[in-house]
Amino acid sequence: MPGSGVTAAAIAARLSAMGLPARVEEHPRYASVEVEVPESLSAELWREVLEVVAEADRFGLLATSLNGRTLWAVVRKAVPTAGDAGGPSHQR
Repeated sequence: MPGSGVTAAAIAARLSAMGLPARVEEHPRYASVEVEVPESLSAELWREVLEVVAEADRFGLLATSLNGRTLWAVVRKAVPTAGDAGGPSHQR
C-alpha cells in the first residue's frame, strides 16, 4: 500500500476506534477516508476527530438534509520528482 494508503488507513482506524466507522478508497492520485457523523457528536469528540483528520492533506464536511453529515479526508500520493522518475537503476 503506498504511503498515502497507509496514512489514510491510520486515519480511518483512529476514527473507527472513536466509534465512527470509516471507509478508505484508493484513487490514482490520492487515498480518501469518509465517515458518517451523527448529529449527537459531542464537542469534545469533534475536537478529537478534527485532530485526526488534520493529518490529511485536505478535509471537509458535506452536510445535506437528505444524507446527513459526511466527513471526508484526502491524502495525496507522492508525485516522483524528475530525479526519481527513472528509479534507482537509472541514477548516475
